[in-house]
Amino acid sequence: MLFNSTEFFIFFPVVVTLYFLMPFNRRWIVLLLASYYFYMSWKPAYALILVASTLIDYTCGLMMGRYADEEKDKRRPWLYLSLLANLGTLLLFKYYNFFNESARDIALTLNVPYAMPAFELLLPMGISFYTFQTMSYSIDVYNGRVKPEKHLGIFALFVSFFPQLVAGPIERAGNLLGQLHVRHEFKYERVVAGLRRMAWGFFKKLVIADNLALMVNAVYNNPADYDGISHIIATIFFAFQIYCDFSGYSDIAIGAAQVMGFYLMENFRSPYFAKTIPEFWGRWHISLSTWFRDYLYIPLGGNRVVKWRWYYNLFIVFLVSGLWHGASWTFVIWGALHGIYQIFGMATRPQRNALAQKAGLTQHPQLYKWVQVFTVFALVCFSWIFFRANSISDAFYVVGQCFSVLTNPGQVFALNWSHDVFMEQGVKIFLTSVIAIAIMETVHLIQRNGSVSQLIMRRPAFVRWGVYYLAIIAVLLFGQFGNQEFIYFQF
Repeated sequence: MLFNSTEFFIFFPVVVTLYFLMPFNRRWIVLLLASYYFYMSWKPAYALILVASTLIDYTCGLMMGRYADEEKDKRRPWLYLSLLANLGTLLLFKYYNFFNESARDIALTLNVPYAMPAFELLLPMGISFYTFQTMSYSIDVYNGRVKPEKHLGIFALFVSFFPQLVAGPIERAGNLLGQLHVRHEFKYERVVAGLRRMAWGFFKKLVIADNLALMVNAVYNNPADYDGISHIIATIFFAFQIYCDFSGYSDIAIGAAQVMGFYLMENFRSPYFAKTIPEFWGRWHISLSTWFRDYLYIPLGGNRVVKWRWYYNLFIVFLVSGLWHGASWTFVIWGALHGIYQIFGMATRPQRNALAQKAGLTQHPQLYKWVQVFTVFALVCFSWIFFRANSISDAFYVVGQCFSVLTNPGQVFALNWSHDVFMEQGVKIFLTSVIAIAIMETVHLIQRNGSVSQLIMRRPAFVRWGVYYLAIIAVLLFGQFGNQEFIYFQF
């Protein structure tokens, strides 16, 4: 079930109503049934994998809980079972055909016989998200950070909680699991705040992301039909499309949970205002970046090692992050690029600081900050080419077209707007997208000095409701209501 569907606009009020009407000790049943219905609306068979993952990790958690924190050697087999089950499921459904096809290509190149079959398996919705969530639970129980959950129903709800089941945020047991045991009363202010957060998410998804998708898809699905400047604009638009699509989902998920009294972790904090690549990753998909930090980067040794090993740890984390996003070499390259950005940035920090000082930028802090923001945004946009391209060959073609503008800047002025994709899709869509992005970034700038939500709440009732109605009308007039899936559903 999509958040941006008629079914969800019926489903959600019914679930919330039943949740608050139900006695406290039965509310988990309402949410668990609702979560499985939500998930099974795509394909009922997907639920079998979800159930299997839940039962295995529940059992492993209980078995590890039998031993004291000092008896990790006795807990270890159960941790390995959990990791094997979760990673094995990911490998089979998401990565088997990718690795199999890559091995077949290598075998053909070397003229070596290769007979491993390919499997026609559908990728279960949200599998990368809920397997990481359950793995973190098992690892935390093993390390003694959380106690094993004894209530199977509550644990099943932790794994399948419908607002964040399919595309995150990837929650930790230490945050969400305890909340599932707490009685949440209906509070008008909290419900309104949650609905307001959901509305903001729908604005980003329907008005910005889905309008931008019309133009981005036209270019990236037919790259040979467009020139360099079109590819540059489409790439910049994709940067905002994927941000609004994914952060829009997170806003709706966080808001929906808040309506019922649950607080999920923040997943985005204005990432395109970051001044460095590490800062970007501290603001982008925070639940995943902190997951990799805690469960991969730190166990590898983090930065508590010699420099070359530190760089190695960073690069491995970003390679795995790229592969987590998709079973394709384009995602691996995307992850590798961010690893290179991180390593190059750390290795050249003294030289870059000296260069900035020599150029006089450090004497103008605001100017220097915006130069840094623009540079990081440009680097991130370049990496998005590989993330969005349908193939490696398409990605390198787009890169070549973008750099052709540098050798022939006249393209900017010679652009035939009557045939360009941005006019083909309509002036209304183009202008709607640009104006909506400007509104969003203005909100982000205002939020640096305080919560926009709190600012609205302090206004008189007629101003508040005027803003609400204006937002609803804007979504209805300018949103794209084609039930387009969220980009991160494919992961």
